Amino acid sequence: MAKLYFHYSTMNAGKSTILLQASHNYVERGMQTYVLTARFDDRAGEGQVASRIGISADADTYDSTSDLYQKIAQRLSDGPCACVFIDEAQFLTKNQVWQLARVVDDLKVPVMCYGLRVDFRGELFPGSAALLALADEMREVRTICHCGKKATMVVRQDENGEVLLDGAQVQIGGNETYVSLCRRHWREAVGD
Repeated sequence: MAKLYFHYSTMNAGKSTILLQASHNYVERGMQTYVLTARFDDRAGEGQVASRIGISADADTYDSTSDLYQKIAQRLSDGPCACVFIDEAQFLTKNQVWQLARVVDDLKVPVMCYGLRVDFRGELFPGSAALLALADEMREVRTICHCGKKATMVVRQDENGEVLLDGAQVQIGGNETYVSLCRRHWREAVGD
C-alpha cells in the first residue's frame, strides 16, 4: 500500500544519506526508483543528491513551478517505478505536496520526502508544514547538539561565525553556514 512519508530533521542529520541508502536498496533488488531534488540546490552539482559522507546519485530536479504529479506520471509512462524519493522537501510548495498525495492515492506509488522541519528562525518551511499536515507517516531523523541533547533547531552563521537573526528563509549552505542545536542552545544563540 502506497504512502506519503516525511523524514524530517535539522541540518546535518543524514537525511540525504538515508534517502540514498533507501533508493539503493530498491535498485539492488532490481526495482527502479525516481529521485528528485530542488533545482537551485546545486552544491553537489545540478541534478545531484549528495551526502556529507561522500555518496551521491543522479536526480531529476524540481522548482516551485514544477507539476510533480505530471512529472511523476511521465516517469511512470517510461516504465515501472517502485518508489519516488524527494530530497530538500522543505522547498516544496503546498500545492506540490498535494500533488504528491495524489501520486500516492491515484498512481499508487510510495513517495518518500526528506527535508528540514524548521528554518534558522524556528519557523516551519511551507513544504514541511504541508507535509506535517498530509503525510501518512512521519519519521524524525535525529542528530545532536554540541551538548549531547537532541538537536531540533538550526542557526545560520555569517562568514565570521556570528549568528544571523534576519535574512531570507532560503539560503543554500552546509556546515559553514548552519549549526544544529537543541532548543535551549538555539534560544541562547539567538538571544532569547
